Amino acid sequence: MPARAASRLRRAPYRRCRCIDHGPAPPRSYASRVAARMRLLPLRLTPGQDLRRALEAILAEQEASAAFVLQGIGSLSTVQLRLAGASQLTQLRGDFEILTLAGSLSLDGAHLHGSIADADGHVIGGHLATGCIIRTTAEILVALMPGHRLTRMLDQATGSNELVIFPCDDVMDRRCDRMPDGPE
Repeated sequence: MPARAASRLRRAPYRRCRCIDHGPAPPRSYASRVAARMRLLPLRLTPGQDLRRALEAILAEQEASAAFVLQGIGSLSTVQLRLAGASQLTQLRGDFEILTLAGSLSLDGAHLHGSIADADGHVIGGHLATGCIIRTTAEILVALMPGHRLTRMLDQATGSNELVIFPCDDVMDRRCDRMPDGPE
């Protein structure tokens, strides 16, 4: 761009927008209302802690009824893993890196999935059960969901207990003490 043209751009006066009354703000979507109330909780778990039990204890400590584990990294010395389609747990011992960790936390317990790598870089993943012991650390981001309760109920389509999300009657309650009749 020629220097003269660039100079004219720099000298252009700043103009303010003339705001007009657009009327009332549009109603917020359910997702935006939930996101506005969501509270992020960064955690560090320490050596020897049981990963699943520590995450389940978070709800009681925070007086919450629902949360999601958004992500986690760290290391484990013992892994209790249920592989896809398996009914039995697989136990692994050694040095393992947590590559991914995600799931839901409810008063009924945790539902966690993760992938781990062994010392040779081999990766395995599945449902993480109690008995996954922190080796050095676990750095986890949890999203607390005030105004909600999570549970699992039989889904006729899958034949499995699947996640059901219930909004609480009073979103100011920090804990849902009763189960509503069903989702809104």
